[in-house]
Amino acid sequence: MGLEFKFPPGATPLDPDDMAGLLPSHIRNQGELNEWQFENVAKGEEWAFSTRHGEILSIEFLLSLHRRMFGDTWSWAGEIRSKDVLPVGVSPEQIRPALTLLLEDVKAQIQYKSWDMSEIAARFHHRLVAIHPFRDGNGRFSRTMTDLLLFQAGRKRFEWGSHLEREGEARAKYIAALQAADNKDYRPLFDLVGIRTPN
Repeated sequence: MGLEFKFPPGATPLDPDDMAGLLPSHIRNQGELNEWQFENVAKGEEWAFSTRHGEILSIEFLLSLHRRMFGDTWSWAGEIRSKDVLPVGVSPEQIRPALTLLLEDVKAQIQYKSWDMSEIAARFHHRLVAIHPFRDGNGRFSRTMTDLLLFQAGRKRFEWGSHLEREGEARAKYIAALQAADNKDYRPLFDLVGIRTPN
């Protein structure tokens, strides 16, 4: 295929097997792929936010949303990854159990009002990214899923910052916030999405 890709810091590189799943035959470079994926993701988000879905906290819905966001780009969209993507993500055999635990935790947090809804959503986002369930698009997917969780609860979507898919200051700050959350310090992530917590 002759394609060369420059992955931004924190992104999961795609190997030749992954690249074999590229659907549009006209794509020849990173810029064309980015433009195509932007349109694909926008279509998926339009579907996600155009109606109220019955149950979004299910593995089936997660797979469906990823397929909607990336299904015009990759043949494997909406499929749980089957190989490690170290240093991020849980092992493939742990993805479904980890997702099941996360979804049940969030349902309980909402039911028992463990935190404000915005804090529940931010913590959900961190854990979903950390699981890294798909071969590609985990950040964009997780941000959309988090915003949908807020939307379904009648809350305002987060303002994540612009151009998080490309290398730059905004992405570096986002990655640093997720890494801090890995170490149980959620303050940078809360600050990033505009959550004000007591000192």
